Amino acid sequence: MEPFEDENIPLFTVGQVADMLAVKQAFLRRIDELQVVSPQRSAGRQRRYTRVEIRIIRQVASMADEGMTLSAIRRIIELEQQLAEVTAQRDELAARLSEVSTERAQLTHQLHVLLGRVSRDRSEEE
Repeated sequence: MEPFEDENIPLFTVGQVADMLAVKQAFLRRIDELQVVSPQRSAGRQRRYTRVEIRIIRQVASMADEGMTLSAIRRIIELEQQLAEVTAQRDELAARLSEVSTERAQLTHQLHVLLGRVSRDRSEEE
């Protein structure tokens, strides 16, 4: 995958993101200070944003425009991330449960086959 195709590569500067989203650079610095979105830093200590972070910033700007405080927005984003993690865990557990259920059914079938053989062997011995 090329670096410009990866949504998690920090490619965009504060100025670029501010222009893309029509927000002030001070707004971007403020949401970084409050750890709503924490971009990586370049070797020269400049903030660099990923596409994922830009989508979050777009959401933050929209909520801020609706009158929400940045601390409330940060909490909402944290909760959304926690929900996404729990949902992924649930999906993984559901897949594992399905695998285990299938394996259990196969083992139950094998047990019945073996019990049938044991029963037939005993009948033949008598």
